[in-house]
Amino acid sequence: MSHFLILTADYPNNEGGLNLAYVRTRNVFYKEHNIKITVLNFTTKKNYIIDGIEVISYEWFKIHSEPLKYDIVICHAPNLRNHYKFLKKYGDEFEKIVFFYHGHEVLKINKVYSKPYNYVKRNYILEHLQNIYDEIKFRVWRSFIKRNHQKLYHIFVSQWMKNEFLKWIKPEPKYIEGRNFITYNCVGEVFEKDTFDYNSKKDYDFVTIRANLDGSKYCVDVVNNLAKLHPEYKFLLIGQGDFFSHYEKASNLDWINSRLQHDEMIKILNSAHCALMPTRTDAQGVMMCEMAAFGMPVITSDIPVCHEIFKDEPNIGYINNNLNPDTLVEEYNRVRDVHYKSDKYFMKNTGEKELNILTKIMSTL
Repeated sequence: MSHFLILTADYPNNEGGLNLAYVRTRNVFYKEHNIKITVLNFTTKKNYIIDGIEVISYEWFKIHSEPLKYDIVICHAPNLRNHYKFLKKYGDEFEKIVFFYHGHEVLKINKVYSKPYNYVKRNYILEHLQNIYDEIKFRVWRSFIKRNHQKLYHIFVSQWMKNEFLKWIKPEPKYIEGRNFITYNCVGEVFEKDTFDYNSKKDYDFVTIRANLDGSKYCVDVVNNLAKLHPEYKFLLIGQGDFFSHYEKASNLDWINSRLQHDEMIKILNSAHCALMPTRTDAQGVMMCEMAAFGMPVITSDIPVCHEIFKDEPNIGYINNNLNPDTLVEEYNRVRDVHYKSDKYFMKNTGEKELNILTKIMSTL
């Protein structure tokens, strides 16, 4: 039986912690396919068991664990404080190291992410320090890849993510050639099992669900302005933040100041004809993928990553974030009655692909 060591900055726990749930979903799938999993959670101070998987602390590992007993060490969203420190000490003892890139870990944060809303208090000293830190992490990872390229493999959650990695890290091509792969995050299980009800009573034309209203990349301003431009439609927005303390809310937009669990979303999604999920920046946009997997029509932004993620999906519409008011109507009329449930990001597909990639890596000399 193969044995994977998973390194992660945090991990779901038995006290309700949900951070990095996308790592947990993967691990459960691996375990169901006869892979032994040990998770090293850099945040935890004590060991615990969840989903039948052992989660250990870094302190416990330093005393008890034997690096050579693992077939692969997998680093999710590798950072300098945790993963690099660990690999600097133990990296030579592992034969295979896999980096999973999910977002910020290889980005120039202040360049890639959209400009904050005006009301968000900016600390220019911290932004400057962020720029310095980013340049340091680029140099550190570039050097690490050069030194360890013969045992190092790279997995990206989208082509966009890979392109950004190449842009900012700038590794020599020979060090990653034949050693990089693209595989997507899977959707939540509830969106696989349930299907959008086209015939249920619809209270809204559009629904938008965002955890954080104050992050400009989530385009709450675009949603609010679209509502103002289209008083003939009804909009529902769910998410927490201070946006409407600073901007007038459209009269035809209902706002629920809350954060939903997956099982709570089904009823909400069925109350609208279409999901409206514009974005300025995304590595994949898992929530959008979940809505599409649920079988709901989705309108998102006309940016490269969205076209990549939803290629050949007939229930997806695209709008320009610069608010051409006619585009929303055209796309809404085009997709609102398209009955299509995508399985592109079901675990049976994403998980199988990942296992095939990892099996290939294990068999590589």
